[in-house]
Amino acid sequence: MVKEIRESLFINGRWVEPIGKKSKGISNPATGKIFYEIGYGEASDALAAVEAAQAAFDSWSVKSVRARADILNKVADLLRQRANEIARVLAAESGKPVPQAVGEVNFSAEYFQWFAEEVRRPYGTYIPSDAANKRHIAYTQPSGVALCLSPWNFPVSIQARKLAPALAAGCTVVSRASETAPLSVIELYKCLEDAGIPQGVANLIQGPAATTTEAMMKHPAVRVVSFTGSTPVGRSLMRQAAAGMVRLALELGGDAPFIVFDDADIEKAVEGAMIAKFRNNGQSCIAANRFYIHEGVYQAFVSSFVSKIKQMKIGDPLTETNLDLGPLINFESKTRIEKIISEAEGYGARHVTPKLEVPDGGYYVAPVIMENVPETTALAKEELFAPVAPLFMFSDEDEVIKKANNTDMGLAAYVYTESLARSTRLTESLKFGIIGLNNALPSVAYSPMGGVKQSGIGREGARAGLEEFMDVKYVATEF
Repeated sequence: MVKEIRESLFINGRWVEPIGKKSKGISNPATGKIFYEIGYGEASDALAAVEAAQAAFDSWSVKSVRARADILNKVADLLRQRANEIARVLAAESGKPVPQAVGEVNFSAEYFQWFAEEVRRPYGTYIPSDAANKRHIAYTQPSGVALCLSPWNFPVSIQARKLAPALAAGCTVVSRASETAPLSVIELYKCLEDAGIPQGVANLIQGPAATTTEAMMKHPAVRVVSFTGSTPVGRSLMRQAAAGMVRLALELGGDAPFIVFDDADIEKAVEGAMIAKFRNNGQSCIAANRFYIHEGVYQAFVSSFVSKIKQMKIGDPLTETNLDLGPLINFESKTRIEKIISEAEGYGARHVTPKLEVPDGGYYVAPVIMENVPETTALAKEELFAPVAPLFMFSDEDEVIKKANNTDMGLAAYVYTESLARSTRLTESLKFGIIGLNNALPSVAYSPMGGVKQSGIGREGARAGLEEFMDVKYVATEF
C-alpha cells in the first residue's frame, strides 16, 4: 500500500499542500516500487517560502545567539532520540544500509550541536589605528535569506550541515529536498518544528529542482545559496547568481584518488579502501574513485581487498541485517555504471573480483574491482558513484602525484604511507580540498570541508562554514 503525505511543504510554520495540489511518487530502490506519494510543489510554492523567510528575517537575525543556540541544541537532541526511526525512512528511500543511516542521522545532530556552540563564541576584529583619534572594528552580521539545496545521497546530513550554520548565523532559510529522497528531510524538519523554530525562520519545499531554484534566485531577499551536487548544476547556479550578486557555497563533483605506498600498513589501507569505496553503496562525493597501488605491495593489497569483497553481504536494507551494500539509487545509475564497465571490458580491462550474486529486483550492482583499465575509458576518468574500483599500479612518487592530479576535480584524496616526509610532500602536492591521510573518514562537523578546481567554492563545517552565511561589517570611527 502506498502511503501519502500531501502536506509535505513546511512554509511559514505550517505543513501545507502545494498550491497546485500536485503529487510525486517516491520509489524504494531495493524494489523499484513507489511506496510514498508526497505533495509536489512548483515555483509559486518556492516563492511563498522565500516570502515567509524574508518576513521572519528581521526578528530572527537580532535574536540572541543563546536563543538561537538553544533551538539548535534541541534539534540535535531530537535527532538523536529519533535516529532509529528516521534511519528506517532514510534506508527506504535511498537504499542505504540501516546502520549507516543511523550514523548519518547522528552525524546530522553533531552539526546542530557544534554550530550551536560555535555561534556563542564572540568573534570580531579590533584593528589598531595609525591615528590616536580613530578606531577600527570589523564584525559579522547574518547575510539574509539562505537557500539550502541538498542531494539524495546523504539527504539528512548534507541538509544539516547547511541548515545548522545558516540558522546559527541568524539567516532565515528555505531548504529544497532532493526529489529522489525527500522523506528523511521532512523528518528533519519535524525535529525543527518540535524544537520550537519560530514561524517562517526555516521553510521546506518540494518540487522540480530547476524551476523552483531559478524562481527563488531571482528574489532579491535571497543572499546566500549553499548547494551540493553536480558540477554542471553548480555552473548553472553561478550564472544565475551573477544577476543578483548572490553568494554561493558549492560542493560539487569528486574524483578522489586513493594512493597506497609500499611503506603503508596494508591491512589499514584495505580497511580504508572498503570504507572510502563502498560506504553508502559507493555513492559519495568523496568516495575513492581511482586506486593507485605501489608495485611493491600491489599483489598483497589486491589479495586482501578481494578477500574482503568476497565476504560482503548485499541486500534490502529494510529486510536484512548486517548488510555491507544496498542498491544504487535508481535505474539510471545502475545502467550507467553497467555501460561504463562494459566499455572498459571492451578495451581490455579485467575483473579481479569474482561475479557476486545480487538480489532480484531493485537497482543492485555487485562490488567490482578491475585492473588493466585504459586511462582513456570512462572507468578511469569519470566519477563513478557506484561500488566499482579501477586499480592502477605505480612505482614512482612523482608519477603518482601527477596522475592523481590529472583531473578537473579536486574534492578529496586519500594517501596511505607511514613516512612523515612523504606524508608532508603528498598533502602539499595533491590539488584537493580534503586529504585523508591514513584516514578514510575525514568528515567531521568541526573541520572545513570543500573542494578546489571544478569541485566547488566555499567550505562547510567549522568556523568557515558559519562565515558562508555572514557578511563582514567594518566600522571606522573618528572622534
